Amino acid sequence: TLAERTNLAGVRHILLVLSGKGGVGKSTISTELALALCNAGKRVGILDVDLCGPSIPRMLRVQDSAVHQCDSGWVPVFVGQDKAIALMSIGFLLERPDDAVVWRGPKKNALIKQFVTDVAWGDLDFLIVDTPPGTSDEHISAVEALRPYHLLGAVLVTTPQ
Repeated sequence: TLAERTNLAGVRHILLVLSGKGGVGKSTISTELALALCNAGKRVGILDVDLCGPSIPRMLRVQDSAVHQCDSGWVPVFVGQDKAIALMSIGFLLERPDDAVVWRGPKKNALIKQFVTDVAWGDLDFLIVDTPPGTSDEHISAVEALRPYHLLGAVLVTTPQ
């Protein structure tokens, strides 16, 4: 649809942050990468699709923010002193962000697709996608939904063990 094309049309590069297991620092890497790119003068967005542990809003101290609707979808939360990082996270849609959430496959996949297509990102140099841990359906859903766009690549976060 036109909305799908237009919401990511202004995004130049998409970068997935992945890992084979939880607790290795994907969200930290995603956040630090966004801050570094922002400090280098790039326009950056973070899409937090870690549905079971959306920690980026807390890392960026915007966990109490709310997302709003506009004509082309959800408006991301703008973060930082100069509002230079656009952030969309499932954490903004939960009543209590600290609650554990159990999502079944079809609902998770639909939500990821909706996050990819329904967020009004505007013009970005980089969109960093923080994925859930592991090698599950969510990764396939995210990659499939992003396939028509400019996927720059992936950062695979590992630990020595």
